[in-house]
Amino acid sequence: MPGGGPSLDATRWISCRPGFFLPVRVLSRLYRRLFLESLQAAFDAGALGFFGELANLKEPTAFARLIGQMRQIEWVVHAKPPFGGPEQVLAYLGRYTHRVAIANSRLVDIENDQVAFRWKDYRHHDKAKVMTLAADEFIRRFLLHTLPDGFHRIRHYGFLANGHRAAKLDLCRRLLGAPKPRSVPPAADYREQYFRLTGRSLDVCPCCGGRMTTVGAIPTARPSCQDTS
Repeated sequence: MPGGGPSLDATRWISCRPGFFLPVRVLSRLYRRLFLESLQAAFDAGALGFFGELANLKEPTAFARLIGQMRQIEWVVHAKPPFGGPEQVLAYLGRYTHRVAIANSRLVDIENDQVAFRWKDYRHHDKAKVMTLAADEFIRRFLLHTLPDGFHRIRHYGFLANGHRAAKLDLCRRLLGAPKPRSVPPAADYREQYFRLTGRSLDVCPCCGGRMTTVGAIPTARPSCQDTS
């Protein structure tokens, strides 16, 4: 969320008041209303299942009583300005928006339809542990992080929206007296591009740290032609 924007006549930059980030109380109540409305709609559509100690919530009166109780509670939406600045925010968000649910480096073993992978137990001081799941359960959990068709992971609004973004950003820089960003020359190949994005070199062995050199290319195997007549 930017701390201001150009005026409607595009002649000046309007900054938010000092110390303002966003109305957290309004955001909390808006989130509470939208969440409970969606929860009620899912209940009405029969899309919710209740088991064990929650089995009594299958009754509409019990569920309505719970929704009423939730409306009386002040929900908390955690929101605060970034500590380190925009570069740190982008680096943090980039780890969630531009990677898959689990990195290959966390996979330990795949054997007998079982997948073992490393994870951090945050309840016990980030202790590293290994979890083993059945292959179908691992795939199910992995697909929970896959967006359905038609959904976008990132949406931009205002002067960051896709339409006329370049012109809007040029206007913002001009109103703020900010210099244009330094253009980065294109990468020579995928190795250089990977190094720019991750800071890791594909020419360095991830196991021993030694420098790898290209010895030769493995020829593509051609399928043998067999006479089946």
